[in-house]
Formats: sequence, structure tokens, C-alpha cells
Amino acid sequence: MLRIHFTSDDLQNIRVARQPDPLWELMCSVCRLETGQGPLEFGHWRRSARQRFSGDSNLGRALRPLRALIPATGYIPDFLTPPVTGGGLSAGLDQLLRTPRVQLVRELTRLAESRPVPNWAASLGRPGSDALKVLANSLGIYFRGLLEPHWPHIRTAVGNDVGVRARVLLDGGTQALLASLRPVARWNAPVLEVDYPVQRDLYLEGRGLLLVPSYFCWRRPTALADPGLDPVLVYPVAKAPLTVADGTDDGVERLLGRTRAAVLTEVAGQSARTTSEVAGAVGIALPSASYQIGVLRDGGLVASHRDGKYVLHTATPLGLRLLGNGPRIRESVPPPVRGAAAGPWHDRGHA
Repeated sequence: MLRIHFTSDDLQNIRVARQPDPLWELMCSVCRLETGQGPLEFGHWRRSARQRFSGDSNLGRALRPLRALIPATGYIPDFLTPPVTGGGLSAGLDQLLRTPRVQLVRELTRLAESRPVPNWAASLGRPGSDALKVLANSLGIYFRGLLEPHWPHIRTAVGNDVGVRARVLLDGGTQALLASLRPVARWNAPVLEVDYPVQRDLYLEGRGLLLVPSYFCWRRPTALADPGLDPVLVYPVAKAPLTVADGTDDGVERLLGRTRAAVLTEVAGQSARTTSEVAGAVGIALPSASYQIGVLRDGGLVASHRDGKYVLHTATPLGLRLLGNGPRIRESVPPPVRGAAAGPWHDRGHA
């Protein structure tokens, strides 16, 4: 568990990034690429990425240094995700290129404690060495090849989450905003208790906290490892799989139609979803989501039941079989956040 300690000043300095951060998405996506996590959400993206690697030698070469510095589990150097600026990939890479040599040495030394670090990494930031520029170039090639084609969908998913957080903030204030992060985090004033792979305490001490919604973040939030850096908490958003969102030649989509297939996939990817959560994740109007869920329910693919003031929707065994995932999907998916999503893990805690 990560325990984030707030003061009254920190509660007045909570911010939410309005857009997905390219380097955080890139870093999290490398972790998703290396694992089988999120087979429904990321499975098609992984398969298409591997096809791209086999047909594009430049993309394959770009991935090698990223794999060396971004393990699927454990510590990941903080310099790979410099402070969010909102300036896009170019601004993030420019900031990465300005990483002080002392920070590079410190973080690479820590990485070497848990895994072998290639010889080229030792020259990062060294005067006269272009290793950092080569790394930044690799990051750019990877992003443009594997993330940029999906960026409109990623931006929509993050934008939907930002809209939810904004409404919660306007209705209930900053403490309600922190409480809305359940189930991946629990607000127990004055501490935010975050689902995390290691025991750790982070004292904000008046610096506030930047919340960064992320598409490729999975199951648990992640954060910078160095407590001296500006505090950031990256958390997962509700997501429709890139498979359906990008209109691939998928049998389910041909059978049901793009929108209805996206609705079924979104419902199947969580333990239960409200109509508004489905609408926000898929990017359709609430009446349209209600209609599509009704059609799927009439076809025996979705079941609905009332839980207090919410009507919750789940995929039936038939719906799960149609998607090719079987009934075991729900065993690995945490309960939904009312208006948010479930999300990732890491010791940095990156990923």
C-alpha cells in the first residue's frame, strides 16, 4: 500500500491532468506489451504491435533500449517520465534530454540493483555522448508507431474521466475528488491509501498532488519512486478495447455493428457497469448507450440488475463466449469505480 499524507495546503493544491501524458502512456504501454495483462483491453493492440515489429526493423530497434530500462515489474527510472507539461511528446522529450547527469546516475544505479543494465546506459548524460539523444529518438519512434494511431481514442477515454472528476470536484470539493478514486485508492483523511505492490509512505508537505489519468495504466495506480520529485499519481481510466475502437476487421464487430460491439466489450471488461459509465467509456450519448444495452439484453448477451440507485450491467456467459473470452474474465477484474475505472501496478510504482 502507498500511503499519501496530505496537509491542509495539499488539499488546496490537487490538480488533474486534462490530457493523457505521452511519456506516461508510453512507459505503461511497454509494460503492457511485455505481459499478458488486460487480454480484452490490450490483446489486439499487442498482436498488432508484434506484427509491426516483425515488419519494421526501425521499430524493433527502438524497442530494445526501452525494454532494457522499463521492466514489466519492479523499479523504473523516473527520468523517463518527466513532469507533465501538457506540451505533448516533443515537450516531454525535450525535458527528458535536460535530465541532470546526477539524476541519471542515481536512477540507473538503482535500476542496476535489480536487473542488468546495458553498457550504453552508463553513458547517458555523459559529456560528448549522444546516448540520451538516441534513447529519446527511440521513444519517439515507438510512440509514433504504436501509440499515435490510437491517440484520439486514448485522449477520449482520458477526457471522459477528467469530466467525471470535474463534476465530482464541483459537487463535493477536493475530498470528494479523492474519494472518487475508489476502489484503486481509499480516502481516509488525511491519508490517501493507494492499492500498491509495496509498503510506502509519501508525505506531500505542501507540494500538492497531480492526478494523471492514463489509458495504459492497469489494475493499480503508479507513482514516481523518488519522494523528492513533484508528487504524481497515475491511475487507470475506464477503457474500451482498442480493437473495437479502431474499427478492425473483427467478427464480433461485423456481427453486432461497431457501437454495439464496443458496448458489449466495455460491459464484459468490468465486473459491473452503469449505463453512464458505458456511455462515457465508449464515447456515445447516454440514451444511445441505454438503447444498445437494451438490445444486447434482449439478445441474452447482457444482464442488468438494480443495486441501490444504480442499475448495473454485466455480460452473460453467452456474451463472454461471443467475445471469445469465456466466463473467467470477471475473476481477474476488480469492482468498478462509480464514474471511473479499474487500473495497474509497479514498484516505482511505475507501470
